[in-house]
Amino acid sequence: MYKMNQPLYNEFPYFLKRYFPFKVQKISLNAGFTCPNRDGTKGQGGCTYCNNQTFNPDYCRTEKSISQQLEEGKLFFAHKYPEMRYLAYFQAYTNTYSELETLKRKYEEALSVDGVVGLVIGTRPDCMPDSLLHYLEILNKQTFLLVEYGIETTNNETLKRINRGHSYEATADAVQRTAGSGILTGGHVILGLPGESHNDIVAQAGELSKLPLSTLKMHQLQLIRGTRMAREYQQNPADFHLFTDVDEYIELVIDYVEHLRPDIVLERFVSQSPRELLIAPDWGLKNYEFTARVQKRMKERGAYQGKEFEDSEK
Repeated sequence: MYKMNQPLYNEFPYFLKRYFPFKVQKISLNAGFTCPNRDGTKGQGGCTYCNNQTFNPDYCRTEKSISQQLEEGKLFFAHKYPEMRYLAYFQAYTNTYSELETLKRKYEEALSVDGVVGLVIGTRPDCMPDSLLHYLEILNKQTFLLVEYGIETTNNETLKRINRGHSYEATADAVQRTAGSGILTGGHVILGLPGESHNDIVAQAGELSKLPLSTLKMHQLQLIRGTRMAREYQQNPADFHLFTDVDEYIELVIDYVEHLRPDIVLERFVSQSPRELLIAPDWGLKNYEFTARVQKRMKERGAYQGKEFEDSEK
């Protein structure tokens, strides 16, 4: 039952306050990794929707060392909050896809930078070998650590269609092993992938809620120039539903949140790609503006996280 002063959903800033008595900001890094579905191990060309330029800031360049990227990132944010502390966010491509010694060197270089108080490591579910997980389990006892898996969808047919190169079963296994090692475990999903209906997407929330996820990011499907998916859209636009009406996407997000386990922390609802790369949907809204509209609509609907969640364990 919803109480008047109850939060609408678990917000990420409040989650961070459990771990830090000061403001923290993630700084994105490009550590020079690739992906197994780019280098031929699992496939070629990467995920059909992916263009890594969409989330790499200007300071994020592979010719710069980890330390240099972090120092430049700090300069970018420090003018606003001089007392800010930072999380090194290994974001571009698959950040556990290398030899163990190489990974250790990069993670530890990041942690050696003044003001860096932890790591967020973005990766794929099929790139977490036991040897690395054992190292991360030790590291987790020394610093803040969040491992974020690209889940994208729980539907195996969709995963094949977007060339992910792994199954949902691999996702469940990786999340369970990581959380079972005492490491905070996050997920990332894309709402609106081709072939998935509103009901399919909402049902996904219940499926994900069975996993021991601490955090979740959801993003709208964006068509990005230069991707295979953009070419597929040109050939068969009827296969896609791009949520050009922002209010329709807001209703989907709220339905999804209502079906999620109440304790999962929600980091974001949308992604913003550079306008020069974005084909659709282009709502012209900043992330905070979109979030304000979600919150307003949730209040109008009497919605809150977990309202429709059914615990299968009960």
